[in-house]
Amino acid sequence: MAPTGSCETRSVALRSLQKWHGAGNDFLIDVQEHGLAPWWTPERARAICDRTTGVGADGLVLATLGSEVAMVLYNADGSLAEMSGNGIRCLAAAVHRSTRATWDTLEVHTPVGLRTVRLTMDDTSGYGSVAMGDVSFAENIDGTLGVANVGNPHVVVLDDDAWSDASREDLAAKLSAQVGGANVEFVRVIDVERVRMRVIERGVGWTRACGTGSCAAAALSRRAGFTGDAVTVENPGGELRVELVGQSAILSGPVQFVANVEWLEA
Repeated sequence: MAPTGSCETRSVALRSLQKWHGAGNDFLIDVQEHGLAPWWTPERARAICDRTTGVGADGLVLATLGSEVAMVLYNADGSLAEMSGNGIRCLAAAVHRSTRATWDTLEVHTPVGLRTVRLTMDDTSGYGSVAMGDVSFAENIDGTLGVANVGNPHVVVLDDDAWSDASREDLAAKLSAQVGGANVEFVRVIDVERVRMRVIERGVGWTRACGTGSCAAAALSRRAGFTGDAVTVENPGGELRVELVGQSAILSGPVQFVANVEWLEA
């Protein structure tokens, strides 16, 4: 029973989301009907992505449906991100599931332009590819393999067995600051068709996979003469495939449904 004389009420909102991951890179997806007023804020995105007090995810993806499908992506810290290769595949899978779709190709409007996702689903798992657009290079930083942009910025470093994770984190912070914020990939070249990568994502920290980072690593490894046009990138959470056609990249990898989520917040 409310205290006598109290007329205070609280406004609460219930959001129904899906959780998906692509090679271990996990996202909460809110598929919204066209015309809904925006409800998510950086603070709410940070709260739901928190792995202790929230649901937990590397990012929150908003998929707005209508005459076109639009994508907005929040990093785990509540900051807005330009693009995610794994996130856009997860978005397509969530839209496919929520609308009971039969299509295998989806065009998605992102902050960095239109991206086409091709997706094959088998119930709650699938495999897809994304035409990621051009990979462009920026001015090199000494001691790195290079700086690349795949809709979002990346600094790629050849990894060293002598480094601790703490030293990698310090190096990533310094390199990221030099370019105004970037994901930093630590890469080992296995052979001409395969590299192994770990990544510290801007606004997230260590993640189990990064799609745009895999494209950046593949493009810079090819530029250095280490690899060719087609590269398998071993991420801690699974393998991603990058095909380079000129300066353009096509990213392929898995998607996996995790859970339906109901998020209640005042």
